[in-house]
Amino acid sequence: MSDTRREETGRSNYLAGQAAEDIVLRHYEARGLVLAKARWRGKAGEVDLILRDGEELVFVEVKHSRSFDSAAARLLPQQVQRLRRAAEEFAGGEPKGLLTEMRFDVALVNGRGEVHILENALW
Repeated sequence: MSDTRREETGRSNYLAGQAAEDIVLRHYEARGLVLAKARWRGKAGEVDLILRDGEELVFVEVKHSRSFDSAAARLLPQQVQRLRRAAEEFAGGEPKGLLTEMRFDVALVNGRGEVHILENALW
């Protein structure tokens, strides 16, 4: 694959990822949750979306692919560990620290832009 083609593919994947995150954010906002941070990056890694549901923090990892199954398969064990550490890092800056009520959802987006939320999928 040529460098130009690689760059085009990378850019396309980046934009598709942003679009998936935007779809998921709208889904959560329709349920009354409020965005705290998008694409938050800490020392341990990045969390796609961090939302507030009252006093609870909701960390969301967004995965997109042609199907929900292939999107879910993109979540690897080493990534889960980084996500957990990043969530703990973010929560450590909250007034209640790690005593803050929190959960980690995985949001799957298929090729048609449909969303499937797996609540409390990680911890």
